[in-house]
Amino acid sequence: MQLRLGVPKEAHSLPPPPLLTFPSVWMAGVFWLSALLDNGLNRRPILRAGVHRQVLITTLGFCLGYYIKRYSNYYYAERDRELFSYIKQHPEDPVLLEPRKMGEILENFIPTR
Repeated sequence: MQLRLGVPKEAHSLPPPPLLTFPSVWMAGVFWLSALLDNGLNRRPILRAGVHRQVLITTLGFCLGYYIKRYSNYYYAERDRELFSYIKQHPEDPVLLEPRKMGEILENFIPTR
């Protein structure tokens, strides 16, 4: 597995994700709660102490969540591009199976008493 810290230049052609997405809001909330937990563990007033730190940490969490969403959009776009190009070049490979019902997949239920 490769660790990529930057979004590649090919990702700049993708439209940017909206600001308020689930990962960005979630990470902002988690980081804000961690700042509140730090206040509580250090026996400071939970909401009133270090408001500047709370704002800073929440902003960092929001930016990290936005970056995660942006990178995931690039990753899935790259994966879809590779899959679609493979399907275009090899039309005989994908064998489309007939969909099965759940009754055909599951075994019959026999209760034991």
